Amino acid sequence: MNQNIYSSSNHLFFFLHLLVSYLCYNPTDSGAVSLTHSTIDQTLASNELVFINFYADWCRFSNMLAPIFDEAADKVSEAFTNPGQVVMGKVDCDKEGAIATRFHITKYPTLKVIRNGQPAKREYRGKRSVEAFQEFVKKQLEDPIKEFQDISELKNLDTKKRIIIGFFEKKDCPEYNIFRRAASNLKEDCQFHVGFGDAVRAMHPPGQNIVVFRPDVALSNERDETFKGSLLDYDETSVWMSERCVPLVREITFENAEELTEEGLPFMILFHRPGRDDETVKIFKDIVAGQLISEKQNINFLTADGEKFAHPLHHLGKSLDDLPLIAIDSFRHMYLFPNIKEMEVPGKLKSFIQDLYSGKLHREFHYGPDLNEIGAPVDTPTNPPESSFRKLGPSPNRYTLLKDEL
Repeated sequence: MNQNIYSSSNHLFFFLHLLVSYLCYNPTDSGAVSLTHSTIDQTLASNELVFINFYADWCRFSNMLAPIFDEAADKVSEAFTNPGQVVMGKVDCDKEGAIATRFHITKYPTLKVIRNGQPAKREYRGKRSVEAFQEFVKKQLEDPIKEFQDISELKNLDTKKRIIIGFFEKKDCPEYNIFRRAASNLKEDCQFHVGFGDAVRAMHPPGQNIVVFRPDVALSNERDETFKGSLLDYDETSVWMSERCVPLVREITFENAEELTEEGLPFMILFHRPGRDDETVKIFKDIVAGQLISEKQNINFLTADGEKFAHPLHHLGKSLDDLPLIAIDSFRHMYLFPNIKEMEVPGKLKSFIQDLYSGKLHREFHYGPDLNEIGAPVDTPTNPPESSFRKLGPSPNRYTLLKDEL
């Protein structure tokens, strides 16, 4: 009798164990897909878009985001059912430290986009809601290329944006597929247009596909440039397009300030008033391209709408009436270029940058010029304004920052 009871108990325990296992087991792996060192490469290679949440279990912001991201992943899976189209994934950075290092994760949670196996330059920094994530994925999957039916349509493009135009014999060709892949990674930096067949036959030699870059001619003296490499080589095509779509001088906005600040490079900023100082902006861009290109790895060259960024101007002791002006923000202090009229003097802006690297700007702002007019040291200290743009970097109220990159 006791043996039967014991046997029945075992059967009951086994049944309950199976029931719990069944209820907890989810064969569809709902929520974001957990990515590990053994699965991530295949996932990136086999999907057009992979949207990844890099997190840590001990991070409170990660824990707040997790259920929202998982719910969004379920809804995205329901909306986009084609295999290889999109995956929302997640990486436990404590368990997958090599992946975190590979993708340069310095804060939790970090949301990155991988298109066609290549990390996008910009992280996702928008609203953390199911609806926002759904809308973001939808926009990411939209075709970045607008097709025109007649050459005359190219006369009405927004010339304040950099443009890449493709002239192809037909849509169903490997060159166009590569062009489209490269364009999808640059959709936020350039606008892309394409024509096929009879509509563009006069624009290229028979049997030869052509891709042309058109800069933001309203604010630059650059001219149209034709790609001379192989459109059958994705890497060559992508690098060429990327170098032309991402300008040496970028505009800083409140939307991209966090991203630019996190790059960790000092800013050289031309503060201006749109519509009034456009010629100064054009001159500044030409000077950077002609004289300062060797500094592009060491400093970010930017323009800023002085009306929107009035707060940094106030820190410099300036107002809208003082525009245009140039300043360097080192993420410690802001340093004003003495006379913007001298920016066209060869070597002046480069010397200003070199004075930042040598510590001369910092020293002179604290203690005045090294020597006064009679050669005696000047020891009256001054205080340069504190950095305004450092405060626009990743916020500890939104991320767990692993280290102070700035």
